Amino acid sequence: MMRTVRPLDGVMGAIRAANRIALISHVSPDGDTVCSALAMRLGLLELGKQVDVFCQDAIPQLYQFLPGVEDFSAPEAAQAHYELLLCLDVSDEKRMGRCRALVERAERTAQVDHHGTNTLYCDVNCVDATAPANCLILYELLKRLGCTITQDIALCLAVGLSTDTGHLTYNSTTPEAYRVMADLMEAGAPIAEAYRRLYRERPPRQVALLVKALEGLTYHDEGRITAIRLTQQDFDDCGALPEDAEIIVNNGLDILGVRMCVFGREQADGSVKLSFRAIPPYQVSSVAQSFGGGGHAQAAGASVHLPLDEAIAQAVKRMQAELEQNA
Repeated sequence: MMRTVRPLDGVMGAIRAANRIALISHVSPDGDTVCSALAMRLGLLELGKQVDVFCQDAIPQLYQFLPGVEDFSAPEAAQAHYELLLCLDVSDEKRMGRCRALVERAERTAQVDHHGTNTLYCDVNCVDATAPANCLILYELLKRLGCTITQDIALCLAVGLSTDTGHLTYNSTTPEAYRVMADLMEAGAPIAEAYRRLYRERPPRQVALLVKALEGLTYHDEGRITAIRLTQQDFDDCGALPEDAEIIVNNGLDILGVRMCVFGREQADGSVKLSFRAIPPYQVSSVAQSFGGGGHAQAAGASVHLPLDEAIAQAVKRMQAELEQNA
């Protein structure tokens, strides 16, 4: 039997006491935050709750096959008063984006998250940094609430667990993750079909963007660090969307001898998004935090208002310092 190590009682009490609940996913949504919200929504509907799901940004095309994804709304569409606002996989208030305005519509706030840099910004906080994916915590939470793990819920949880663990291959993956994935398969999650959609199919524009990114890859610190850059013009030339860049960062780390990588890309608002990756024992969470961001030990990010090349140069310098500190 799996040992419960997560502070679930507080968030369970908040959910049970509320009738109308708003679920929040973080800006630039990834699979874990999207699937956490979708699975939670289905479970809460079974419990008879009134549920709305919000995200500042559009849900990427990659996840459009998931059940209930069409029910996401922008925060400006909210019209109700909520007894509970529940943030899912949102490590700090900045990651709420415009959804932060919904706090004023809620009597109480709570969160379920797995980021070590979480700022505990809610009234009720359930944060387990040992969990490799937020959907792993959600699985336990839904079961303890008495929700049925239907095929649709199983699919959502399996996709969230898969995307945040590299399909159960990242160093953060735990034995529990494999056990839960097996449970989700037994509940009917179509793992093979989900894997094909998530990891094998690529639109031509995304392939073109990847080619452009790899053409500009540079090596630093005797090949221990790589940097990738993409301008807004690169996206325009490829007809690519921001979501198409999500597959790129790990390519900088998958090179023999590389220990850390940074991927910087210009965004439509003029800022630069920096994504960091590292191989243990090296960590990039502190590097991201130095730019005002956060994340996990080996996967973190930040947004900065600097010219692209300057942002990357600063990132490389700070990663070099991290390597030297842990040499």
